Amino acid sequence: MTWAIAAKLLAILVAVAIGWVVGRMRWLGGGAAGSDSDPARVLANAAFYIFVPALLFRTTARLDTDALPWAFLGAFFVPALLLVGLLYALYRWRRPPGENVVAPSVKAITAGFGNTLQVGLPVAAGVFGEQGLALHIAVVSLHALCILSLLTTLVELDLARERSGGSLLDTLAQTVRNTVIHPVVLPVLAGLAWGATGVPLPAVADEALQTLGTAVVPLCLTLIGMSLAYYGWPRTWNGLLGLVAAKLMLMPAVVLVLAYWGLGLRGMPLAVIVMIAALPTGSNALIFAQRYRALEAEVTAATVVSTILYVATAPLWLALLAWLSPWP
Repeated sequence: MTWAIAAKLLAILVAVAIGWVVGRMRWLGGGAAGSDSDPARVLANAAFYIFVPALLFRTTARLDTDALPWAFLGAFFVPALLLVGLLYALYRWRRPPGENVVAPSVKAITAGFGNTLQVGLPVAAGVFGEQGLALHIAVVSLHALCILSLLTTLVELDLARERSGGSLLDTLAQTVRNTVIHPVVLPVLAGLAWGATGVPLPAVADEALQTLGTAVVPLCLTLIGMSLAYYGWPRTWNGLLGLVAAKLMLMPAVVLVLAYWGLGLRGMPLAVIVMIAALPTGSNALIFAQRYRALEAEVTAATVVSTILYVATAPLWLALLAWLSPWP
């Protein structure tokens, strides 16, 4: 790993530390952790209802689906979505009595959603150059759309099942309604619908959406630090270490096995998708956890710990890939 990439990771941790200081000093208020007046929750809601929807709508509205390398994308998203679904099923099967019904989905996104922007972009540019960066961006364009949409559907299905008392028709109706009318899925569907018309976004609208979307990265990074200050570290580390291991080791291993031996991918395309899978937990996992008020401390800690440990795990994956299938 080059010093430039290490500097990017250090900058991320500095931003998180600034958020922690702000939360620790209660500069944005002293609401109790988990309450509606909790500043970390207020900022998370702002991200979830304003900034993330703006980013998702603009991204999908400008997406040129005809130019995407679908075979390459399938080599990443097929194993990634399969693993996220299996992790959700495992966590749901092992959910202890009394645990929040949305916990399996929160754990699955923590173990499956990578930091493709703040960490992924500089790694792709620094290690693979312009060609690898283009492949990385192709994955990023669909990353949030696919994984967030899948887990939103699963969590809303669990919530609807709990509310309806077991009625299949009521469960399906609530799931569809709450999944579509949702601050993640609705802007994605709206953006795809706009893009299908072939009409470019008006200049003013595009500028406004871009301005709102650029707030996502700094807000989410400082939010991680604030959440750590408000919620603290989890009481036990067993579950946390399992989530971190799943993100840094299991996820890239599954993508490597299915892409290399199952789909025959080789060289730089293989290396790019494996390194995307090996990224630490992304900040959207925390926003997801705070949206559903479950496991905020665990997700915050997993995001910080996985980012720190990534400095050690990333060179191991790069060395394995260079030995298995070298790229130019």
